[in-house]
Amino acid sequence: MPGILKKIYRLMVADDPITPMLKVSKKERTPEMLTPRELIQKESNIGQAIFGQLPPHVVRREFFNLDEKTWIWHEEVKSGDIHRREVTTRYELQPQGVLKVQPGPRYTYLEGVELDNFCQAVQAYYERVALHLYKVDPKTGEKL
Repeated sequence: MPGILKKIYRLMVADDPITPMLKVSKKERTPEMLTPRELIQKESNIGQAIFGQLPPHVVRREFFNLDEKTWIWHEEVKSGDIHRREVTTRYELQPQGVLKVQPGPRYTYLEGVELDNFCQAVQAYYERVALHLYKVDPKTGEKL
């Protein structure tokens, strides 16, 4: 019986594009080999570092570009020993400006220092992601 199971398995995965990638360690996988979700996670890890070390009360922080017009800031904060609060802010790039969408619902357009900070964070994100994940010169777009 085990021989039949092996044959069935081989027939099932014969033309499977994922199987060859399983032989490559996670460290050796290039961005082209990653799923969109894995890319977002890697970009988010780089994005969270833009804002420095996590304060002791912050459990998790994410900052990433979801699509061409959407940015996500997510933070999980602990208060006391048991309670955790999660806040996700979505930034939508619109013709009128950058719309900040928070739970509640609260909608405001970024202005002044907040808009400047957002623009600086986006610039730093693009530079770091291009350089560290995609191995591309952020200024020229050429492969390194």
